[in-house]
Amino acid sequence: MYKAVVIGGSAGSFQVITKILNSLPINFPLPVLLSLHRLKHVRSGFVEALSIKSSIPIVEPYDKENIKPGKGYLAPANYHMYIELNKRIALSTEEPVNHSRPSIDLTFETAAQAYRDKLIGIILSGANRDGANGLKKLKQAGGLAIVQDPNECQVKTMTEASLNLTSVDHIFTTEQIIKFLLNLK
Repeated sequence: MYKAVVIGGSAGSFQVITKILNSLPINFPLPVLLSLHRLKHVRSGFVEALSIKSSIPIVEPYDKENIKPGKGYLAPANYHMYIELNKRIALSTEEPVNHSRPSIDLTFETAAQAYRDKLIGIILSGANRDGANGLKKLKQAGGLAIVQDPNECQVKTMTEASLNLTSVDHIFTTEQIIKFLLNLK
């Protein structure tokens, strides 16, 4: 039984993530950890845009916030979002990783340490390689690795980098990702 979902995306992932969030039922049983690249100087609007489309509450967490089921946690602009072993969120302004802050790799790697084989990781469309190493670490920890079908992505770099680095469990279209998540018990 899975305990959390972590999703990473960059260029071309906004529409996909809004479709996924819109499809989740209000009583979705898992926390959804979102590490999405966005403009670092735009402080507001993104979480609100996702919230409008989502049936689960979406928040930009504060440092040391407890992770709760049925809630979405969006890495704040220009912060790394770590998942601590005690299932709390830690925020950091350490140097960018892969030119990115938040770093998808860091969120995935720390979530994999905290949730091990109880974690589902999903990499979406994006223009750089951030997330590929994190998905590899997630898979090594026993988690379930899903990559959006590169043929469906607006920008394939992130998904192809993940596929080149890791033997993933599923390559899914957006609709298949949604169907998979809805079938979780």
